[in-house]
Amino acid sequence: MIKTIAFDADDTLWENEQFYQLTEKQFQALLSDHADKEQLSKRLLAAEKRNLATYGFGIKGLVLSMIETAIEVTDGQVSTDTISKILAIGRDLLGHPIELLEGAREVLDELADRYTLILITKGDLFDQERKIAQSGLAEKFAAIEIVPDKSAAVYRRIFSQRAAEPEATVMVGNSLKSDIVPVLEVGAWGVFVPHALTWSIEHTDTPVEHERFKQIDSMRDLPGLLSRMP
Repeated sequence: MIKTIAFDADDTLWENEQFYQLTEKQFQALLSDHADKEQLSKRLLAAEKRNLATYGFGIKGLVLSMIETAIEVTDGQVSTDTISKILAIGRDLLGHPIELLEGAREVLDELADRYTLILITKGDLFDQERKIAQSGLAEKFAAIEIVPDKSAAVYRRIFSQRAAEPEATVMVGNSLKSDIVPVLEVGAWGVFVPHALTWSIEHTDTPVEHERFKQIDSMRDLPGLLSRMP
């Protein structure tokens, strides 16, 4: 029955959130004279939430939110040197190396001969294209979709354009909010692969009672799960 498997990218196929958290720690150290770590984290998260509709997901939005937070916590007295350092932190994040998660390449190799594989990732177009190219995984996919956000409407459009019938399609990802709940809404299957580090904005209730919801411990468990699905 299953014909198409769609994959999330960040923290599903390769590490991502750990680099963002390291960046946040650098930001906290930079402004430690003006606020404690917990307060800076709360104010930065609030800025990111406010700015999502304007800047979208990704590094550029994070950098702009860090600058905005720096202005707030210093009452507008942030130095040009500090802003320059924030920009440098952002550039470093844009250049971090790709670290594939365990089993990612092997599982894609195993499934590519039996299913149509699609990559669906959200965020800044330039950064996502860079990561996909550096991952060496692009050739595994019949289609690659980079979207500003993920919703039921976005999945419905992608599945329609790719002639992927929802009931014969599985979406695999680490975010319940972005990768699982929306695809269940359109009638597809959602396979949740938890990651130790997941941005708080991506948290939501686990749809454990949904008949098309599945959960595995690691990517290596995916082929076995698919073989047991109807």
